[in-house]
Amino acid sequence: MKNSNAAMMRRDSWKSKWGFILACIGSAVGMGNIWLFPSRVAKYGGAFLLAYFIFDVLIGFSGVIGEMSFGRAARSGPVGAFKKACASRGKGNIGAKIGLFPMAGALALAIGYAVVMGWIFKYTLGSITGSALAYGSDIGDVSGYVGAFNETASAFGNNVWLIVALVVTFIIMIFGIASGIERANKVMVPLFFVMFIGLVFYVGFQPGASNGYRWMFTIEPEMLMNPMTWVYALGQSFFSLSLAGNGTIIYGSYLSDKEDIVSSAWKVALFDSCAAMLAALIIVPAMAAAGTTTFDGGPGLMFIYLPNMFAAMPGGRIVMIVFFVAVLFAGLTSLVNLFEAPVATLQDSLHFSRAKAVIVIAVIGTAVSLCIQGIVSQWMDFVSIYVCPLGAGLAGIMFAWVWGRKAVEDAVSLGRNRRIGGWYYPLYKYGFCILTMLVFALGIYYGGIG
Repeated sequence: MKNSNAAMMRRDSWKSKWGFILACIGSAVGMGNIWLFPSRVAKYGGAFLLAYFIFDVLIGFSGVIGEMSFGRAARSGPVGAFKKACASRGKGNIGAKIGLFPMAGALALAIGYAVVMGWIFKYTLGSITGSALAYGSDIGDVSGYVGAFNETASAFGNNVWLIVALVVTFIIMIFGIASGIERANKVMVPLFFVMFIGLVFYVGFQPGASNGYRWMFTIEPEMLMNPMTWVYALGQSFFSLSLAGNGTIIYGSYLSDKEDIVSSAWKVALFDSCAAMLAALIIVPAMAAAGTTTFDGGPGLMFIYLPNMFAAMPGGRIVMIVFFVAVLFAGLTSLVNLFEAPVATLQDSLHFSRAKAVIVIAVIGTAVSLCIQGIVSQWMDFVSIYVCPLGAGLAGIMFAWVWGRKAVEDAVSLGRNRRIGGWYYPLYKYGFCILTMLVFALGIYYGGIG
């Protein structure tokens, strides 16, 4: 398989393998790892961890490798990648039109995610000033925190902080791949892990934390046999690895032909799982120390119950600052990845300059984000239930079923000392596509699993 050197010269690219890996880790580590994973570990215990790691291996060694390879082979985001796959069957224009779906999905998800980032910016500053801890430390009375968050999450209740989040994101992006996104991820991703590891040790010394550890690593037979353990583990793994036919494809498109994607993919999956485990090792034992081992996830956990819990802990203000700064880094790296697919589409398809593409997407993203603040929960549910699994499924179909076995194996084998084994293609073509359809069907049936 030949990749155009001229295309590489026209497009920005990663300066180093680890720059690419850190950017992919940054794209994968997000709110799902931090506010959802711990609550599911708390509910289903070690059985959930076991199921999650099984799906993580299956999806990491199929979907992550596939989307990275697809992007690099096409040297484009989803629009160009789908077009190239369909062009092999004489239907390039149809492929380009289909590729607009996952690209639009990335933009829609970014718009909703930006609203959440506004909340995080506000609470980060609130942790520094102490205002986010001002409603007491009584675990039985969180009414003050509820009221504060409801005010923040209301329609047009977060305008200033939402704009701050978007400005920071687009400043990073306007500098490009190597000088902007890669450089930012090289700073924020390691700092995220360092801060979360520090919090793990701090929480471990809190009285009662051992109850959380005990439950986390206990595999109860009834939980292992509970279908919902496996349903939520599948959804958690799928969404956590950032597979939607857009972000991973576009990051892969900037990768050198010399790099081994299989090696990169398992590192991304490993560190993403490590981030989720760190979050669980902080939140589950901390909640146990506060007197509860089961709790709901989502925004309520992060913006209501955790601030209330931090207020009751020794040195809680410092702990909250470290926590929210780390979360801020995780969120920013994910938001940059989501906006990159539409930005790259304008560059590749309409030949916009980097600055012009970023400005156009910034205007659209800011206008819509401001307008959906009051319905962001419904917005994100729709995108995650319908758009993301369909985007990932379409990418799998285009790469494996339309472009075909030789193209897939050539793309995955590029940069490797040994050609990929015969196991990979059927795992990706059948295994990953079936899992993607299962995520879509279960998401509709249960109203969301990710």
